[in-house]
Amino acid sequence: MNAPETTDGHSVLARAEWWMLTVSCLAVALVVAAMAALYSALPLIAVATGATQSQLTWIVDGYTLILACLVLPAGAVGDRYGRRVVLIAGLAVFSVASALPLLMSGPVWLIAARAAAGAGAALVMPSTLSILTAGLPEAHRGRAVGVWAGVAGSGAVLGILGSGLLLARWSWESVFVGLTVAGVVLAALACTIAESREREHPPVDWVGAVAVAIAIAAIVFACVEIPARGWLDPLVTPTLALGVAAAVVFVIMELRVAAPLLDVRLFARRGFGAGSLSVTIQFLVTFGVFLLLVQYLQLILGYGPLGSALGLVPMAVPLVAISVIAPWLSSRVGLRAMTVTGLLAIATGLFLVSRLTLAADYPDLLWPLLILSAGLGLCTAPATYAIVADTPVAKHGVAAAVNDAAREIGAAIGIAVSGSVLAAGYTHHIQPALPQLPEPARGPVADSLAAALQVADRAGPAAQPLAEFAKTAFVHGSTQAALALAAITAAGALALAILAPGRTPRPTPTTT
Repeated sequence: MNAPETTDGHSVLARAEWWMLTVSCLAVALVVAAMAALYSALPLIAVATGATQSQLTWIVDGYTLILACLVLPAGAVGDRYGRRVVLIAGLAVFSVASALPLLMSGPVWLIAARAAAGAGAALVMPSTLSILTAGLPEAHRGRAVGVWAGVAGSGAVLGILGSGLLLARWSWESVFVGLTVAGVVLAALACTIAESREREHPPVDWVGAVAVAIAIAAIVFACVEIPARGWLDPLVTPTLALGVAAAVVFVIMELRVAAPLLDVRLFARRGFGAGSLSVTIQFLVTFGVFLLLVQYLQLILGYGPLGSALGLVPMAVPLVAISVIAPWLSSRVGLRAMTVTGLLAIATGLFLVSRLTLAADYPDLLWPLLILSAGLGLCTAPATYAIVADTPVAKHGVAAAVNDAAREIGAAIGIAVSGSVLAAGYTHHIQPALPQLPEPARGPVADSLAAALQVADRAGPAAQPLAEFAKTAFVHGSTQAALALAAITAAGALALAILAPGRTPRPTPTTT
């Protein structure tokens, strides 16, 4: 597709290309927003359904886990059968699944509905990026990927803000109404953009798809359960071994088949491999820390759902602003400098988050949030562009799926690590108070801080010490989780300082 040119010879996007970019960005914003939209509603869901802290983690992570498991085969399906039709089908599945909690609202049903919505989102996410990279002129792909990455990176904030606006007036079910309506509207809009598919139609590698899904599901499940059960638990150890074995089978299969789901040899390319690892860490951090901060704002600082959402909005400003210019910066200083600098800034922000106490106020939280956001802005778009640029055009759908799989695997692990470390820390710290409570109160107090505060509120002023002790237990778990995320990010920065490519030398003009 050729873009029209301006009088100075520079091409500009045609109206249809602008519309393609708009629809793609709105679609990716929706599926990313849905990953975080329930964060603001978790305290309300815990009280209304009796969900434990562990079940709350799965209500969030069920969506992300299924999305991570299916996004790679979904990218291959889009390449073969058409990216637009797969995008529309994914939005339809997402919308139906998001409506299910309006009919069935128990914790188990919520987890199942979120998992089904994740399957729809897996069809949507790789289609949005591959439609852009295959349909836009090469001169505009870097900027388009930067915009797409900025929107995807700030989608979580949009989800938390949108749910906060709904919860300010209606119940937690309104979040699912909003997701359903948005999915239906975007499915209609997606019908107006041009179809995008590859001329060659290689078969989809279903064996590889099953192997990679088992590997991701088993490893993430083990990550959720390790903090509470331990590494040597009879459930954790076999599950982790199954995940590793499935990953090995996947690699072997992909090296042997003629049309692999993912050519694992691509990871030998420094830009592709480093970009994938960087994206994984970025989303691990983003969704892990959001799980902590939304609950901290509501349960410790006393903000409502809308107030907690607005408290995170400033994070979007440096993230989007820096993401737009980050590809240009990366072309001059190299992927390594951008990635390592960004990840170290993220680790610093996370360490500062771990220092928050019961006496902290919003400014104490704002500065770590802005530092973390600036770090994400530095490394998000360059990592995404490195993945796409190191992949043949015919495989841009798979490249988009790798980018999305890295995001969702990171998000799933981040939520798992953050949520499970928080739950384990809270449960361990609250134990000494349980024997002193009446039997009916012990279960809710042990389950979550939201339930403990409800018990204390019903008991009156005499239960104020219980509320303070439960808050202390929550902050203890939150501190441990933030430190775990900071350690993972710092380790990633060290690895990428070695693995990521440096600045590519510009060709020097030759004289004759």
